[in-house]
Amino acid sequence: MKIGVVISSNDAETCWNALRYANFCLGQKDEVKVFLMGKGVEYQSISTEKFNTIEQADKFLQSGGKILVCGTCIKSRNQEGTEMCTINTMKDFYEIVKESDKVVTF
Repeated sequence: MKIGVVISSNDAETCWNALRYANFCLGQKDEVKVFLMGKGVEYQSISTEKFNTIEQADKFLQSGGKILVCGTCIKSRNQEGTEMCTINTMKDFYEIVKESDKVVTF
C-alpha cells in the first residue's frame, strides 16, 4: 500500500508519533512518503530527548522512506532544505495525495 503522511504541527510529541507511525508502516512493507508543511517544517528544531523527532526521521530515511518539505513554508521560517528534507512544491504534495492509497495528517 502507498501511504502519505502529512505533518503540519510543531508539537514535538505529535511529530514524533507521526514519524513513528511512518516507520511502522515501512515495517509493514508499505511505501511511505512524509510531507512537511506549515509548522511541521520545524521538526528538527523541536526535537527533545523524550520526543526525538530527528532520530525517528533518520530511521525513516534509512529504511527507505522519503521526506519532502514545502518550500514556501520552510523559506517563510528563514530555513533551507537539507539532504534529509528536500524542498518541494504544492505540485509534489498533490502527487503524494494522488498516488497514495491512504493519507494521514498530524
